[in-house]
Amino acid sequence: MVTFLPARPGRLADVPAFTRAIGGAESNVACALAAAGHRARWVGRVGRDGFGDHLVETIAGYGVDVGAVRRDPHRPTGVYFRTATDRAADAHEVVYYRAGSAASAMSPATVPYSSVADARILHLTGITAALSADCLALMRELTAPRPGRPLVSFDVNHRPGLWRRGDAADVLLGLARRADLVFVGADEAETLWGVADPAAVRAVLPEPAGLVVKAGGEGAVLFERPAPRADTVTRVPAPGVDTPTRAPAPGADTVTHVPAPRVDVVAPVGAGDAFAAGFLSGTLRGLDARARLRHGHLMAAAALTVPGDLAFPPARHPAPTPHGAAARRPSWIDHADRLAALDEADWGTLHLGPGWTVHPGPDQEVRTP
Repeated sequence: MVTFLPARPGRLADVPAFTRAIGGAESNVACALAAAGHRARWVGRVGRDGFGDHLVETIAGYGVDVGAVRRDPHRPTGVYFRTATDRAADAHEVVYYRAGSAASAMSPATVPYSSVADARILHLTGITAALSADCLALMRELTAPRPGRPLVSFDVNHRPGLWRRGDAADVLLGLARRADLVFVGADEAETLWGVADPAAVRAVLPEPAGLVVKAGGEGAVLFERPAPRADTVTRVPAPGVDTPTRAPAPGADTVTHVPAPRVDVVAPVGAGDAFAAGFLSGTLRGLDARARLRHGHLMAAAALTVPGDLAFPPARHPAPTPHGAAARRPSWIDHADRLAALDEADWGTLHLGPGWTVHPGPDQEVRTP
């Protein structure tokens, strides 16, 4: 999807000009993972138009595999316009032009499971489920239990402006219950399911082996337990019905809370997708719970300190190796590793501002009172 960023703050009616950029939760995560040196593939549909060309070329510029992207000659590429305010603010405006778009035509028939079957992690979001009945059918197909499926990561990503049917709470809950790893904001959980406390959210979502509840500047909580045994996986009773498909594994959760660092925010957008990318990067690297959450926060901070949704420009690095290691390890990853390894006291005083990923310095790493 193409996003248009406002040239200045204010109502959409008052903004005189916009800057074109790429958007879309799943592609944002893919680009961030590729920028971090991982192999990433984006699967989707765009129009056979100039905006589609821009999306495919820009995403490929990050090193993302776009070989599974299909071009639709009859439907346009989706676009949206937004204001410069935080999505949670009352003054925030966003206007989607996605009805009838190429992406809305995705379905089990147009996106074969074979295009994602070889991945270690399959990352999905609730935005796709809102686009059309066919997209929802695709989401149910991709989250269905099956032998040897990738780890299914699901970001609830509730966008009220896309849900016209009034069934967002039930649909998103059903999809989340079929995932292995779920990301949800406490504010989203309260809007959808009437709970905001992390433990209460876990009570609503006991099925996933991993649940990350994000609370903005207060940090994030990870509930994690071993994945269910193979014999606990059951089939969905009927097509199109969202029901729990995994019995909770025995044993109590390991609960890890990591506070967010202080960030000088340039634009309050893109942090959720970036957090997911940072956490998934840590997952692919086999890092422990605290390190995964810290990398999520650091990637989110990178997005918050730039004007657009994506923290890094297309690097056009050589393609990653078959083992998933980039031919050239981005220097900011080493810097992020150093920050993620800080002790609790120094992490608690971490203060990040614009440019910290490009020109890291002690004054941008840790500022103590």
